Amino acid sequence: MSKREDSMGNRILLGLRKQEYGLSYIGSLSRGMALGAVAVMMTATFGCSDSPTQVDSLADDQPADNQVDESPSAAATDASGTLEIRANGEDFVRQGFVSKDGWEIEFDHVYVTLADITASQSDPPFEPGKGELVAQQQAKLSEPVTVDLAAGDESAEPVLVGEITSAPAGRYNALSWALTPATEGPSAGYPLMLVGSATKADTADATPIDFQMRLSETYGFTCGDFVGDTRKGILTADKPADLEATFHFDHIFGDADAPATDEINTGALGFEPIAQLAEEGVVDVDSEQLEQSLSASDYQTLQSVLPSLGHVGEGHCELIE
Repeated sequence: MSKREDSMGNRILLGLRKQEYGLSYIGSLSRGMALGAVAVMMTATFGCSDSPTQVDSLADDQPADNQVDESPSAAATDASGTLEIRANGEDFVRQGFVSKDGWEIEFDHVYVTLADITASQSDPPFEPGKGELVAQQQAKLSEPVTVDLAAGDESAEPVLVGEITSAPAGRYNALSWALTPATEGPSAGYPLMLVGSATKADTADATPIDFQMRLSETYGFTCGDFVGDTRKGILTADKPADLEATFHFDHIFGDADAPATDEINTGALGFEPIAQLAEEGVVDVDSEQLEQSLSASDYQTLQSVLPSLGHVGEGHCELIE
């Protein structure tokens, strides 16, 4: 090796040692600064021990990210708004349908009288059959109301039962009501009255049967959240909301559009047993006459399906004894 090469190698080695020493020094300096910072922080913390709540309150006031309380009670404020209560017999009532046993049914009137209507902000959310309703806020209609579910044309909106104009704002996720006898009007004395006509489908010389069924059974329903295409019951001071009491009359008569083995048909009475009671093309009966005229099994079927009429959209209800 030449002297020039040896000298160059020594310079490179010396440079590397300087770099190594420099890095070690910087690392030592960094550790020293960190320890000093910790010491300052410890001194500051213990020095402010007389007022630790200032830090605690700041932490408590800041909600964790993505921690949104959507409970009805959290949504509720001192504000109030207008809550509409509506009743709906669905397209079965407005447009007519074919029963499980082939009768084309059209309704002229479906009178129903609702009482003790109570909308609730329930927390936890009420689920029928899974515990008591725990209401944080409630809004009520005080008087019984009779409505005709068949009112309007085929595209009519669900019928307005009443408005609660000073309902506490918030998320209404439960609705309860009772069927009670009407005190006046065509359905006086009865909670439910069905008026219409039925014709045997696919029968060339079929003669329509006019029917009037006055049902005296009284039931109460407590229901959870509305189940349907849109959410209901979210009330603010500047935007009204509505809740819906829904009645499923296909539970009584069945539905030809559903399979024969579907529960809606296997558990339904159908219309044929009613048609058999016609005199000169007219059926005009009340609950007492139905008990006397229907077969024991048919009457039992009717009694078993009537308590299932009440819904909130497709959401189920709990029967109030």
